[in-house]
Amino acid sequence: MLTYRLNVLVRSAVSKRQISSGISRSNPQFRIPIIDFTKIRNSSSPEEKKKTAEEIVSAFKESGFVYLSNHGITSSEVESTFKRSAQFFALPSDDKRKLAWEDPRSNRGYVAIGRERVTQSANPEEIAALREKAPDFKESMEIGRDWDSAWKNQWPSEHLAPGFKQRMLDFYETCHELHVHVMRSIALGLGLKEHFFDDKIDEKCHNLRLLSYPAIKSSLLKGKGQARAGAHSDYGTLTLLFQDSVGGLEVQNPHTGEFIAATPVAGTIVVNVGDLLARWSNDVLRSTLHRVVAPTAQNINATESETPKRQSIAFFCNPNFTTEVACLPNCGDVPKYPPVNAGDYIVGRLAVTYT
Repeated sequence: MLTYRLNVLVRSAVSKRQISSGISRSNPQFRIPIIDFTKIRNSSSPEEKKKTAEEIVSAFKESGFVYLSNHGITSSEVESTFKRSAQFFALPSDDKRKLAWEDPRSNRGYVAIGRERVTQSANPEEIAALREKAPDFKESMEIGRDWDSAWKNQWPSEHLAPGFKQRMLDFYETCHELHVHVMRSIALGLGLKEHFFDDKIDEKCHNLRLLSYPAIKSSLLKGKGQARAGAHSDYGTLTLLFQDSVGGLEVQNPHTGEFIAATPVAGTIVVNVGDLLARWSNDVLRSTLHRVVAPTAQNINATESETPKRQSIAFFCNPNFTTEVACLPNCGDVPKYPPVNAGDYIVGRLAVTYT
């Protein structure tokens, strides 16, 4: 089964997708548009909804990324979630390690600095070598749906992290709701019925990832291939990214290979297409490489500087794990990929990412 999953990974690699998509390299224009989501969430006019949906799909075809404004998640909710996340990562290392991530089928728990190495490689030996040479300088906490009977979330005790569990459960539901609306806009933008995806995403098989990038001496980030998070694409359908003001996210222009800063824009959420949605759409929608690099460092003495700490929260959206992902209607007459089970695909990608 793992060999099958690795083959799935290889077939879906973004580098292959970009080569086969026929993109003209003569068009180097690249931008991440800010799209007002009000008319998707609140408009009673089908024409207004369709227009905004087409703007979103157009951006996902070109760059794979958008900034969503007026998305419906309040700033107080985002700030509260960031606050609880910071309190969790400030816990002693021994307390966090008791909640360690253990299994790709679960994808829940604490991931210490250096354990994950995001990359486009499908080769376990190559990933292990990268992890040894240039680990990702970040720690994370992975949270899934809490009612799952087979796989349980790893929660810190209430006395160590008061309010943490409830805040994350509430935020999980909030993000799922936004995911539903964005998928409905994608359906409209592709000329499908608005609720086409509803029964394919209603089991909430998502992953809420809290991320902490500690302050680090700049000299430690100067090695070949070193980054806070290496260049990669995401695995699922969509990613909703909440970032602080520090910055560091960069998105690759697929026409030139250049990485462009995705500067934080107050009040917006960065939303990007994942590999599984690109595959589902027969590569009509683009899953784009991105990475996290160090922002401008601050001098700490005559010979050394330090990059500031950074926080982000990513909500990785997935289809129901029982869903068969096959070429969508209106996305070409000849499928590029065979059908794949969504759960097998996601677990296969995770299996080679962590040590």
